Amino acid sequence: MKKMKVFLLSAAILVVAVVLTTGVKSMNAAGAPEIKIDNFSFGPASITVPVGTPITWANHDDVPHVIASVDNLFKSKPLDTDDRFSFTFTKPGTYEYFCAIHPRMTGTVVVQ
Repeated sequence: MKKMKVFLLSAAILVVAVVLTTGVKSMNAAGAPEIKIDNFSFGPASITVPVGTPITWANHDDVPHVIASVDNLFKSKPLDTDDRFSFTFTKPGTYEYFCAIHPRMTGTVVVQ
């Protein structure tokens, strides 16, 4: 019983540490980080996550956006208001992305 309590406490501390170090402001229902699209910007604009983490972009603007990686690794369909797009990062690296409709909208995902 004591080992289980220690394990659960350790797991809770790890989750808090990951959330605090990634700067994640919100998570989707599955507990994965969510990047909000609002006012023609990505929030947060930069995020750091462990390998294997799915990221979800959620469009809260009243205009469509298309999420596209600079290196052509991923590209969403046009996202209308409240639409979502998810991608799982399986390799470490720095991934830059932008809105293909509004190219001044940019962001970065750092995968460790």
